[in-house]
Amino acid sequence: MRRIAAFGLLATALLASGCGSGDNAEERDGGRPEATMKPSPPSAPPPSADAKPGRTVKVVDSDYGPVIADETGEAFYLFDKERSPRPECFGECAVAWPPVLTKGEPRAGKGAEARLLGTTRRPDGKLQVTYAGHPLYYYVDDSPGVILCHNVSEFGGLWLVVTPGGAPVI
Repeated sequence: MRRIAAFGLLATALLASGCGSGDNAEERDGGRPEATMKPSPPSAPPPSADAKPGRTVKVVDSDYGPVIADETGEAFYLFDKERSPRPECFGECAVAWPPVLTKGEPRAGKGAEARLLGTTRRPDGKLQVTYAGHPLYYYVDDSPGVILCHNVSEFGGLWLVVTPGGAPVI
């Protein structure tokens, strides 16, 4: 009987978790269906022998139109609270919305614009990828081809997937 009760509590917790932390549950659209994406085939040129490998940014098709994503097809988000390349998502925010990190210069894959790629240094010294001046983030529960939390208000701003031109999808 204890196992059944424990399973019921676990299932309830998982259903209630939604996007990010539970602090802003009233700000979320809980009835939103999952969006799907079709990853593009990889097309980034191989890095030169002396270059540090950097994160590849490419464009994939999604229910929101073309959006930028990583090499596996997992979408990137911007945080509209951030008005400069300086990140403002740390602590609990960065647990729910992990920054897109790179060890070298980011590379433009299929459909991405190399001139829009950049980096910003986080307080811990790690490099975060930027696109059109926006620091980029993942959503912790997304996966390649699945966008769960577009247009969600958390941690004082909206989280939006990004078009190939660098604008948020509205």
